[in-house]
Amino acid sequence: MSALGLALAVSLGVVHVFAGQSTWITKIPQNLWTSFAGGISITYIFLDIFPELNQAQTEIERSGNMLVRYFEHHVYLLALIGLALFYGLEKVALRSRQRNQEMTGENATEPGIFWLHISFFSLYNALLGYLFRESAVHGLLDCIVLFFALGLHFLVNDVDLRQHHRRAYDRVGRWILAAAIVTGWTVGQATHFNEAVIAAIWALVAGGVIFNVLKEEMPEDPDSHFGLFTVGAITYAVILSF
Repeated sequence: MSALGLALAVSLGVVHVFAGQSTWITKIPQNLWTSFAGGISITYIFLDIFPELNQAQTEIERSGNMLVRYFEHHVYLLALIGLALFYGLEKVALRSRQRNQEMTGENATEPGIFWLHISFFSLYNALLGYLFRESAVHGLLDCIVLFFALGLHFLVNDVDLRQHHRRAYDRVGRWILAAAIVTGWTVGQATHFNEAVIAAIWALVAGGVIFNVLKEEMPEDPDSHFGLFTVGAITYAVILSF
């Protein structure tokens, strides 16, 4: 069993548990740290996720499974589907908040939408946790770099989810997301799916990562801070180059 993979999953789970409860984050203007996180995450997409999608394309092309091979030239279509699913989910959450505020005065999503939103993000986390099963192959340094990128990504996601769901997220949601990523890692130790299936799943997850980065971590002018965005992008690009 991969102790590094478990440590990575648990550490990212801790980010979910404490992100919304940390007072230090509220002392930093949100446009500053989201711009910095956005630079890191965009670099992560171009230098890590896109090459992984290319590898996923290769794995799918090698598959003998006809259903999987249907997507042999469409791995990026799967990523687009993942992006569209999370975009649709975001729109549903926003409309639910607006409807609930009009009806009850509470600026939070309705209970059904909360569970739908958390279910999708739990699956998202579980799939990432499953992919950590190979972390031992990459070594400690790569795990630290991955934690740095995903930790900031999760931090921004948590702020957004807390804005949508308020008390429900603090009371239940953050714990479910933390448990989901560790559960995904555990399943990864017990079960090994076909590489082409994993590649297809990774493409869907990558689409979700791309959407969440573009939505939350590249704030619109005049809120964005281009300097910090650039610093984040260059810093993470240098780290990945070693």
